[in-house]
Amino acid sequence: MARTEQKGRRSPRDKAARWGFDFKTRIFLILLLTGLGIGLHNSSAGESFRETRTNMMVYADAQGKLRLVKTKSDWDRRRSMILRGMSEVMGELPAREQRLPLDFRIISTEDKGDVVLKSVDYLSEPNSRVPAWLLLPKRLRPGSKAPGILALHPTDMEYGNRVVVETLRPYYRAYAMDLARSGYVVLAPAYPLMANYQPDLARLHWRSGTLKAVWDNIRGLDLLASLPEVKPGGFGVIGHSLGGHNALFTAVFDARIKVVVSSCGFDSFVDYMGGKIDGWTSARYMPALGDYRARLEAVPFDFPEVLSALAPRYVFVNAPLHDDNFQSKSVDTVLLRARPVFTLLGAKDRLQVVHPDCGHDFPQEIREQAYRFIESVLPPAH
Repeated sequence: MARTEQKGRRSPRDKAARWGFDFKTRIFLILLLTGLGIGLHNSSAGESFRETRTNMMVYADAQGKLRLVKTKSDWDRRRSMILRGMSEVMGELPAREQRLPLDFRIISTEDKGDVVLKSVDYLSEPNSRVPAWLLLPKRLRPGSKAPGILALHPTDMEYGNRVVVETLRPYYRAYAMDLARSGYVVLAPAYPLMANYQPDLARLHWRSGTLKAVWDNIRGLDLLASLPEVKPGGFGVIGHSLGGHNALFTAVFDARIKVVVSSCGFDSFVDYMGGKIDGWTSARYMPALGDYRARLEAVPFDFPEVLSALAPRYVFVNAPLHDDNFQSKSVDTVLLRARPVFTLLGAKDRLQVVHPDCGHDFPQEIREQAYRFIESVLPPAH
């Protein structure tokens, strides 16, 4: 399967040209937007430029001039800029026509009372099979169908995706099993380079583990769509921590996902661990982010753009007040920047956030809120 190989590093001049304007034009735009009153404040040029770039309601036209986003067509142009920025860091997805047959296999089956739990795998690409758990609710009558949900797991080097199927850690929650018991068909794929899933990313020509995970998840949606038990018309995705941002990234690249739940999954790169983004730069995440350690304002995308790119779909965010990974105040700023896009697209009430008084956790009360949020978009089988 053909893929984009690792790209060479671009100079700052090349990167500026890629976005359609050079440094002098950049300064002009900062001054122009300050005069227009578009979300700028008196600060350094670098900070102002970052705020301009992360202002979702502006886009660069064909001549490189910054314009206000006033229509859906304007937003589509802005969104395409976001996808280009994400691809610059993550790499490129394979073309749609390069999808191979899934060669779906059932490894084992276990009766969990009200849920049938299957250990499965599927062919994501040549030489790469993805292990996963498939959960089927017993409440399904013969011939009936239920919505399909992707349940994406948090970081766990020992158990991997098992932690969303059964309680193995006091701080991880089995939301895949919860949702299957509620009447959903749930697929919980493994994340690359964790536990029993160790694909050779270099040999497979992936620039980031992040995008490999997104592709595996997209193929997981293909699997769900192929099952006779799954209702057509859209999917949901839920994840905590690693699964929280994995859910967001997957939904950006696959419009079949109609509702997203992200728990403890993000804040702005500038705010993450006081600006120390090393945690994002390992092989299983996005190594290319390492090039921006000393200039975070130049990262080609950030989470205000990721959240905005999901509009007008339904997004539920859990951001605990005492999360030691992601700052709740930064999450609020991210959502504040994304809300104008949801409003523009007639979906201002579809972006929701809760702030439980706890640490890096997805407690039961908040999970129940998230499940009700999913149910409002994709009612379960009864």
